[in-house]
Amino acid sequence: MLADLSYWQLATLTLASFFGSLMSAALGVGGGSFLIMVMANILPPLALIPVHGVVQLGSNSSRAWLTRKHRENSIVGWFILGAVLATFASVWLLNKMDPRWIPVATSFFILYLSWGPMPKINLGRSPAGLVTGGLATTIATMLVGASGPLVSAWLGRDGPSKWHYTANFSTCMVVQHLLKILAFGFAGFVFTPWLLLLGLMLVAAWLGTRVGLKLLDKLPEKHFKIVFRWLLTLLALRILFRFFTTAF
Repeated sequence: MLADLSYWQLATLTLASFFGSLMSAALGVGGGSFLIMVMANILPPLALIPVHGVVQLGSNSSRAWLTRKHRENSIVGWFILGAVLATFASVWLLNKMDPRWIPVATSFFILYLSWGPMPKINLGRSPAGLVTGGLATTIATMLVGASGPLVSAWLGRDGPSKWHYTANFSTCMVVQHLLKILAFGFAGFVFTPWLLLLGLMLVAAWLGTRVGLKLLDKLPEKHFKIVFRWLLTLLALRILFRFFTTAF
C-alpha cells in the first residue's frame, strides 16, 4: 500500500528535499527547517516527523561521510550519549501526544527559531554541555522535528573551520534522526506506505548535498538568511491559519 499523494505533491517534496540538503551543506543549517515546513503543508500529521527523520538521516549521512576526516570524535561522542538518554523518555511522550498538534507545535517552533533569540553561550566544548545538548535537542526533534538550528547553536561555530563544524553537526544530526526513526517505529508508525516518497527524497537529498558542498563558502549567507527567515515564517503561518480555521 502506497501513501495517497498526487504527482505534484511527490515532485514538490522531492525538490524540497534537494534544496533543503543543498542549504544545509552550503550554509551549515536551515535545510531541515525548510523541508519540514514544506512537508507539514502536504503530509498528514502522523507521518510528518518520522518521514522527515528518514530523509534528514539520508541527507546528513552523506554530508557526514563526505566530511568525515574533519569530525571531532570527542564532541560527537558526548552529544550521542545525551541523545540516547533522551530517546527513552521520548518514546513515552510520543504515545501521549495527539498527532493533530504536531504541525502546530512544529510551526510555533520554527517561528521561534526564525525570530527568537538563540543561546549565546557556547556549551559545545564541555562534556556536561554536550550531554545536556544531546538530551534537550533530541527530545525537541522527537516532538517538532527540525532541531538543526538548536543543535547548531549548542555546538557553536568556533571550531577550526567550517568543515569541522559541518562534520560535527552532520554526525550529531545523523544520530538524532536514527534514534527518532527507531522511537517512532517502537511507537507504532509503519514506514512501508511511504517507501516510494522516501526513495525519491533520499536520492534528491544526496544530490543536494553534493551540490551544496561545492558551494560551501561561496553563497551570500547574510542576504540568504533574510529571505529564508521570511519564507519559513510564511510557511508556518499558512499551517497555523489552516489548522485554526478548520479545527474549531
